[in-house]
Amino acid sequence: MDKHSYNVSLKWEEGRKGIVSSPELPVKIEVATPPEFDKGVLGIWSPEHLYTAAVLSCFMTTFLAIAEYSKLEYKSFECDAEGVLDKVDGKFLMTEVSLKARLVIDDESKKERAERILEKSEAACLISNSIKTKVNLTTNISF
Repeated sequence: MDKHSYNVSLKWEEGRKGIVSSPELPVKIEVATPPEFDKGVLGIWSPEHLYTAAVLSCFMTTFLAIAEYSKLEYKSFECDAEGVLDKVDGKFLMTEVSLKARLVIDDESKKERAERILEKSEAACLISNSIKTKVNLTTNISF
């Protein structure tokens, strides 16, 4: 695969809010300092939400590709993510992202294989591999 670029712009609006956009995408996203910080804004996507979402969405897209390549049949896939912001050595860091994947498959005999594919997907996720944040995966596979 060749090198790729992804272009994003931000325009400050007021206070602690701005608008993120990309010439490659139709939707703009309002972003702000999270409410836990001074003058933070409730109810708007924060950098911490976007960071967590980047890990989560990369895990999903990696799973979809690996599952397709592996011919794993599934009925549904859902995943929740929790990003943890903590202060380490006087600096705020995103220290951990916990992924909680739920997968429904038809065939109970494929449970171990599905588990391996989920674990392989987390290990192969390019965003997880690009950050120093610890990523934890827990899975729930049902039939």
